[in-house]
Amino acid sequence: MIKLVNIVVRKPDYSFDEFVERWTGPHADMAKELPGLQKYSTSLPTDPERSEHDGIVELYFEDMGALKSAFSSEIGERVNADAAEFIDMEQGPTLYVEETTQLDRT
Repeated sequence: MIKLVNIVVRKPDYSFDEFVERWTGPHADMAKELPGLQKYSTSLPTDPERSEHDGIVELYFEDMGALKSAFSSEIGERVNADAAEFIDMEQGPTLYVEETTQLDRT
């Protein structure tokens, strides 16, 4: 399983509340349609006024091929274009990782 992790920073012309509404609403609805997507989660800071970043997104795919296919698809291109409207795509790192669970009591 491959996980894309992105530390997200909103564009300065969006308030935090406007960002959250769009990111977890219409944008999330679109992203859920990515082909091959196995799991999708977003995390928001508990104290956004003191945080340098506005959120974390985690997208899980079976392998790198599935991830690449998803983002080269028509919906993948739309997801990226939509994100670029309200997320500063130059800020925050993106990581491609293989997750190893050390403990899960959920």
